[in-house]
Amino acid sequence: MRAATYVVPAAAGDKEDGECAVFYFGPGQGGGVDENVRRWMAQFEGGQSATPKTKAQTVQGLKVTTVEHAGTFLSGAPMAPVKTPKPGYRLIGSIVEAPGGSVFFKLTGPAKTVEAAQASFDKMIGSVKK
Repeated sequence: MRAATYVVPAAAGDKEDGECAVFYFGPGQGGGVDENVRRWMAQFEGGQSATPKTKAQTVQGLKVTTVEHAGTFLSGAPMAPVKTPKPGYRLIGSIVEAPGGSVFFKLTGPAKTVEAAQASFDKMIGSVKK
């Protein structure tokens, strides 16, 4: 379930805002890390065969996996029959494996906008606690 959605203001030169979405499904819900990374990659053209940049770390005792990918984002609802291709997009996603269930953070938007927001995203992930 989507717990929160934040608008990330467009960086200079980008025409659209980005979005940071936070999902929490409950204990044992929402799928594993690999499953979610595959789902996120499938939101990009050719993403099913993509190998995203990944980083595993521990933040305040919690396992966190972060992935990054860039390309043509296929915008639209998950089950929508038609997707709108958005070239030049980027995704940064973090999966925090918490005792009460994983929390999923996904930042998507035009590449410059996501790049401009990366430090804030990293700071947010760095602030998670049990």
